[in-house]
Amino acid sequence: MQASTYRRMSTIALAGAVALATGCGSDNAVRGTAPVPVPADLECLSGSISGAGSSAQENAMQVWIAGYQTACQDSLVFYDAIGSGGGRSQFIDGAVDFAGSDAALDPEETEEARARCHGSDPINIPAYVVPIAVVFHLEGVDSLDLTPQTIARIFGQEITHWDDPAIAETNPGVDLPHTPITPVSRSDESGTTENFTAYLAAAAGDAWPHEADGQWPIPAAEAGQGNSGVAQAVEGGNGTIGYVEASHVGHMSTVRVGVGGEFVELSPESAAAVVASSPEREGGPEHDHALELDYGTTEAGTYPIVLVSYEIACMEYADENEAAGVTAFLDYVISEEGQQAASDETGSAPLSEEMRTKLQESIDAIGVA
Repeated sequence: MQASTYRRMSTIALAGAVALATGCGSDNAVRGTAPVPVPADLECLSGSISGAGSSAQENAMQVWIAGYQTACQDSLVFYDAIGSGGGRSQFIDGAVDFAGSDAALDPEETEEARARCHGSDPINIPAYVVPIAVVFHLEGVDSLDLTPQTIARIFGQEITHWDDPAIAETNPGVDLPHTPITPVSRSDESGTTENFTAYLAAAAGDAWPHEADGQWPIPAAEAGQGNSGVAQAVEGGNGTIGYVEASHVGHMSTVRVGVGGEFVELSPESAAAVVASSPEREGGPEHDHALELDYGTTEAGTYPIVLVSYEIACMEYADENEAAGVTAFLDYVISEEGQQAASDETGSAPLSEEMRTKLQESIDAIGVA
């Protein structure tokens, strides 16, 4: 029986495991009291599904789960924000029903996942589009303009003090102290790192002689686990700088990034401009929607350090309840209501109606082996 028969028949309630995995404290803290928008035709089906992966998604995931819980009480989703690499590994191993990842499955992972998907294709569904902020904590300085080359040389530990001429050149009038720079990177394999290093590789030229990678490519000056760990390290220091998914910025200062002849501040609109012009990756499965992002764009008004976080699922599952649960969950995640709820909470860029329509066709095709 096709799982699309069950569309909108399942919802996700949050168990204590999610609160523990995401560090949110308690089930009630995630459930919340404020209403979260849900589609008017949402229906419920008892049961549970599990996912793991992206810590960049953790805040959006809480919102999506709360949206389901507004309407339904008898279903569960377990999501462990262990990082994108861990999520993809657990999905390929069959330990979870879906994965959240800030990088799409690569061709080798896609091939490995076919066995887990009972011979069917795994697919990448872009669900969460958000800028990656370059955040810093420097006493007496609230804002900075940095070129891609300067950002690369800072994180490459070539620029070591905040009053370096390369920083002073793009920040005239700013009183820059002779404070040592402490770049903070991720300690775990991370889709956020993969997207950030992809940006550096595309935009910074010879200033970043490394390929895009989910593992930080050089010995770290300081490192943090997950987006939250990097944010805590940056905020707790002085002279620190790091990269985090935008919903983790909090009260920290952010860098305006050089694009062409201007410096662009991160926003949902400037991030959406990059995604709208990015084609889908060639050579993927029929229902796959992995994107080729143009990190090196010089288009005015675009913020090029963008994270597109995916939900990774099988086109076929062995159990129809599993297929139905995954289908219904993705159904809500890409819905207009789900996208707007996540945007209101995290500053993400909601998917366009055109993209949501394409994604829905793929989700509707999920079935049973």
